[in-house]
Amino acid sequence: MDKAAHPKAVWWLAFFSFIESSFFPIPPHPLLGLMCLAEPKKALRFAAVATTASVAGGLFGYGIGYFLYEAVGAWIIGVLGLTESFPVAACYIREQGALAVFFAAGTPVPFKLMTITAGFIEMNLLTFTLAAIAGRALIFMVVGILFQLFGAPIKAIIDKYLGWVTTAFVVLVVGGFVAFTQLAGGDDEAASDNVCDSVTEVRGS
Repeated sequence: MDKAAHPKAVWWLAFFSFIESSFFPIPPHPLLGLMCLAEPKKALRFAAVATTASVAGGLFGYGIGYFLYEAVGAWIIGVLGLTESFPVAACYIREQGALAVFFAAGTPVPFKLMTITAGFIEMNLLTFTLAAIAGRALIFMVVGILFQLFGAPIKAIIDKYLGWVTTAFVVLVVGGFVAFTQLAGGDDEAASDNVCDSVTEVRGS
């Protein structure tokens, strides 16, 4: 809330959007929402800033996975408690490609996990970038459009249904992790495990 009222709030929004896509655990959505509430007429601008900075942060995360996974990437994933999810994310990106990145970019699934993993498995950079833009634009620009169209009155709706929205957010987060876990199981669990093992080996080994 302090940052939303700061004279350089837009820079704070860009900063948090950038680092959240590569290593920071807290999403920028609360800051974006407060800024849009304060100045609804600038909501689209704020959403565009968040989208652009988030995609740039995603490319930074991709670079960590591609160039510095052993030195930095593995440590970040471990600190965030995503070590067990990493091989599943690698499998998912191998199988689904752009759809996996788009899904993570547009939902509460940890986007930083997907950006670092995409770099590690050497996903096509153009495909990754386009999917990240689409997903991040979806999750941020929708907020901007709603505030731009409805302005301050939407605040009353948020206040009234905040509990439900929070619950839905948590359900989505849990559901995202469950989906990742299920991708590693199924009837062909042994074969899936072998695929996961192969995609997480150090490149060139």
